[in-house]
Amino acid sequence: MTSGSLNARRRERELAELAAGERVDIVVVGGGVTGTGIALDAASRGLSVALVEAHDLAFGTSRWSSKLVHGGLRYLAHGEFGLAHESAVERGILMTRTAPHLTRAMPQLFPLYPSTSRAQQALVAAGLRAGDGLRRAARTPSSVLPRPRSIPAAEALALAPGLSPAGLRGALLAYDGALVDDARLVVSLARTAASFGARILTRLSASSVSADRVTAVDGISGDTVEIHARQVINATGVWAGTLTGAVRLRPSLGSHLVLAPGTVPMGTTSVNIGVPGESNRFVFLLPQPDGRVYLGLTDEPVSGSIPDVPVVPESDVDFLLSLASTVLARPLTRADVAGSYAGLRPLVEGGGRSADLSRKHAVLAGSDGLLTVVGGKLTTYRRMAEDAVDAAVRLAGLPSSPCRTARLPLLGAASRADLSLVDAAPRLVARYGTEAPRVAALGELDAEFAAPVAPGADITAAEVVWAVRNEGALDVADVLERRTRLALIPADAEAAAGRVAELVDKSLAGLA
Repeated sequence: MTSGSLNARRRERELAELAAGERVDIVVVGGGVTGTGIALDAASRGLSVALVEAHDLAFGTSRWSSKLVHGGLRYLAHGEFGLAHESAVERGILMTRTAPHLTRAMPQLFPLYPSTSRAQQALVAAGLRAGDGLRRAARTPSSVLPRPRSIPAAEALALAPGLSPAGLRGALLAYDGALVDDARLVVSLARTAASFGARILTRLSASSVSADRVTAVDGISGDTVEIHARQVINATGVWAGTLTGAVRLRPSLGSHLVLAPGTVPMGTTSVNIGVPGESNRFVFLLPQPDGRVYLGLTDEPVSGSIPDVPVVPESDVDFLLSLASTVLARPLTRADVAGSYAGLRPLVEGGGRSADLSRKHAVLAGSDGLLTVVGGKLTTYRRMAEDAVDAAVRLAGLPSSPCRTARLPLLGAASRADLSLVDAAPRLVARYGTEAPRVAALGELDAEFAAPVAPGADITAAEVVWAVRNEGALDVADVLERRTRLALIPADAEAAAGRVAELVDKSLAGLA
């Protein structure tokens, strides 16, 4: 095991150190992409850090995204040029420096049917050219994200065979960034932070917070612990308001449907379908490396209490299936839906519809000195973290070196040229980067670990063992729902659950 390994034994040791009264520079509450990003930023500056998460890494919004690394095109349409540029810059950092192993270029088709007027076509084309301008301004090379272009109908059908050929007069082709998996990015951030000494403590639920301490309940032992810090940062996203009255959020629900492999012949190219009556909203068909296709997403305001795990409303299912069917050779039905998921965006309160609210982030200091970071989006997590740590350093007078995360590779990262030489299966390299041979070695040492966890599954037993020994998985749900994402299709999770339970129990016993 390495200094970046997260597991039950390390958790127990580090929690005991903090419970004994050790004071750290920063305590981060929240184990999503923002919280883990803050932990990495602070720890890499030489600050002592503890992260407290009530459930598991990526338990909340961070695992429910479209798995895209957006370049900010949508923000141009709203006139938010600064935010658009920021998104393009952060996309480039992820794809070229910090996480090339977890990102890839995704071709995006905008099919042109009779329902798309020439004026609409010109508007989309202009937007794509503007987006390419953002790419160039961010200095992301065209070898990573090629330039947009117009293509004929025959090429569009070759790229996305599931499209209906009737009336198709061609398409616009552009490129954006995509993640292999959003939860995997969060786990990688947490492990990289741990390699710099950050304490990453899941199953530790904050019951009260202030500027310099967090009282939390250990979900494993039931004990209450008090963790002391020079500065506490609330990074709980859509749940931030439950810990402080200093923020006002207006959550927005984004729903996705999961289509099983083979349901829609998509190749590797996504399809963007304009929402009728909207000039800059699209529904996406997003093919995944494992053959699944995600169909999303919606943007609806949510009121009332915030659930731990949101559900997809029936109206969203109908909307997504109906709109996608307008461009497909075979209309989709509910029988094609193998799974679904929904996430809540922590948008800062403002006027107008939730779809029009800014995705800007804010770092706010309460009257008690507690810092809270809200808003933003997955792509800009690194900048959010930098701003939050800068604020903490100023407010608490912490000695700190400058932020270094723009050039700090996550564990497993390497250049794309070097990744192509890693001696492991491409699927493993796409998930683990340069650590892939270590995962594969578990199966080479013991043939039992080389076998898949269920018939027809890609996930091997070795990946489950690795998740428990090195990625902080503490139970079956952690593995199925966040380390492997098998649970996105419930039938797949059910088929693998028994074997995964055996492996988790055996691996935890080996750590004792």
